[in-house]
Amino acid sequence: MSKRAILIVLDSVGIGELPDAAAFNDLGANTLGHIQQRHPLNIPNMRRLGIGHIQGSPLPKWEGPVEGAYGKCMEVTHAKDTTCGHWEMAGLIQKTAFKTFPNGFPQALMDEFEARIGRGTLGNEVASGTEIIERLGDEHVKTGKPIVYTSADSVFQVAACEEVIPLEELYRICEIAREMLQGEYLVGRVIARPFTRKNGHYVRTENRRDYAIPPFEDTILDGLHGQGLSVVAVGKIEDIFCHRGIDIVDHTKNNETGVAATKRFLQEGAGSFIFTNLVDFDMLYGHRRDVEGYAKALERFDEQLPEIMALMKAEDILFITADHGCDPTHHGTDHTREHIPLLVAGKPVRGGVDLGIRKSFADIAATIYDYLTGAPWHAGESFLKDILK
Repeated sequence: MSKRAILIVLDSVGIGELPDAAAFNDLGANTLGHIQQRHPLNIPNMRRLGIGHIQGSPLPKWEGPVEGAYGKCMEVTHAKDTTCGHWEMAGLIQKTAFKTFPNGFPQALMDEFEARIGRGTLGNEVASGTEIIERLGDEHVKTGKPIVYTSADSVFQVAACEEVIPLEELYRICEIAREMLQGEYLVGRVIARPFTRKNGHYVRTENRRDYAIPPFEDTILDGLHGQGLSVVAVGKIEDIFCHRGIDIVDHTKNNETGVAATKRFLQEGAGSFIFTNLVDFDMLYGHRRDVEGYAKALERFDEQLPEIMALMKAEDILFITADHGCDPTHHGTDHTREHIPLLVAGKPVRGGVDLGIRKSFADIAATIYDYLTGAPWHAGESFLKDILK
């Protein structure tokens, strides 16, 4: 029987502000806490694993024996974006965060971008994706100009109606942007944001594509791959890591297909490391300030958790965490600088272990690498000895 680790990222499910939240204008942010206040969560399976026992958790404690290990992690990288969060939990702590553009992108950059794509653009501002396509959608349809916008995160987002700019052309435009956004203009991700018109409104489709940059240094994906251990990427993981250190891919586009793919790989015995991102929490509910939708998505994942665990073999360990916060009750529509929850479960794991407040997301990487290889990782602190029976 071979060892396996499964890491499921509940994208944006933060659990309370980090000590430096004020520097990000995020004092008081608490994604899980504020959802729980407005919609008391029915998530018995995560509660059974200990989510209510995490220090400062807004959820009630489980009354019976706690079956998992639990804690929360601080982010060392001075950021609150998807790429930095995933890289750190995979063992790469960035010394300098990606650049953000709170006043839009420089005109010289936009002039060159427009010349290279052969079109003018609309927007070039900090905006909510759903709001800006509704506001500028008609003009976009009329002119054929793509909509460019950013946020408090390090992103260059290009939105276009699929009937006006076909997907392959939108992807080509984003590839040009990715080539250009280097050096002094280095952003973490260029994101293609296709949309369509339904019932008189513009709505985003699931054909989003992320264009990240390769990690600056090795992550545990590279380390495991280099040791001949197979890495499986589910959801947007392959984009975040630019396909590095990954052997098997299922680029699912929502939570349901992401969970289904994870279950399929578990059943098939695929991979030594399955790395899954469940994007709906962030994309559909956090950024859109939809508390009810966010709560129902958490409850739906909780319903599926026993199905996932039933497919785990004797030496499988499951890690459930997040990559940042996106408090749907907070001001604005951006990510929030928060701790991330950490639940660990499986037959090798001792229940009721309090992992406390970890000093880095990289502790997750160090523990997974330690378990699968028996060797230390150069970043983070393994808590493997604390959780094994």
